[in-house]
Amino acid sequence: MNILSIQSHVAYGHVGNSAAVFVLQRLGAEVWPLHTVQYSNHKGYGAWSGRDFSAAHIAELVQGLAARGVLARCDAVLSGYVGQASMGAAIVGALKEVRRARPDALYLCDPVMGDEDSGLYVAGDIPAFFRERALPLADIVAPNRFELELLSGWPIATLDDALGAARVLLAQGPKIVLLTSLRGEATSADDIEMLAVSEAAAWRVRTPALSLDPMPSGMGDTVAAIFLAKYLEQRDIPAALGHAAAAIFAVLSATQAAGTREMQLIAAQDALIKPARIFEVETLD
Repeated sequence: MNILSIQSHVAYGHVGNSAAVFVLQRLGAEVWPLHTVQYSNHKGYGAWSGRDFSAAHIAELVQGLAARGVLARCDAVLSGYVGQASMGAAIVGALKEVRRARPDALYLCDPVMGDEDSGLYVAGDIPAFFRERALPLADIVAPNRFELELLSGWPIATLDDALGAARVLLAQGPKIVLLTSLRGEATSADDIEMLAVSEAAAWRVRTPALSLDPMPSGMGDTVAAIFLAKYLEQRDIPAALGHAAAAIFAVLSATQAAGTREMQLIAAQDALIKPARIFEVETLD
């Protein structure tokens, strides 16, 4: 597997490419990382240093890859944090360049925009970019609950709401919607759910909700990377969903045991391949 991953990068911690690259490599993929930003640490700490890269910088790097003749071997493009719409345009350009060389290359779009606790933390034109430009090109989109509500326009309180919102996104182009976290009205306080929805079927997996304060950043980035690697390997949606849920649970369990703010990806790396605890994936009616 060869994956072009266009995301943020931090020197300290595990978000964006600082999570996805290691996860994908540990799962057997060659990764070609392009960084949209490079910061000392993620913004959740309140203070950081570093810089955003320009859209021209990303385009230049993609042209360098094209000149090496490697894009025809690219199996998938993974994108995450965009920050500003001009960078989104560069990501779309990169995807189109890949697909000129490899028309069947998959695109997993992780529409990083915010969450329920912090709200929107990207520029105000980013939701429109995802709806209008990224989703029609994506094969897989991997929002959290906040992002799914924002993209679909549907408030999500129940499982049926989540399924309806996912199908709104499917109508815009993606083949799979991976909802990386859901706590609906019927979800037990002790659990958290993850969904995968296609035109043909929908699946749910439940895992225990671990007590972590604050919750580590980068969980969605990690789940998207795991799901993509396993889906590329098997082309089996429920199998990829189950593996992603089990692996992120193992990582978060190790993080809870260590009492750290950053995910324990390195300590729990073997569980990325073979999680100790497996959870049932339920086919929904």
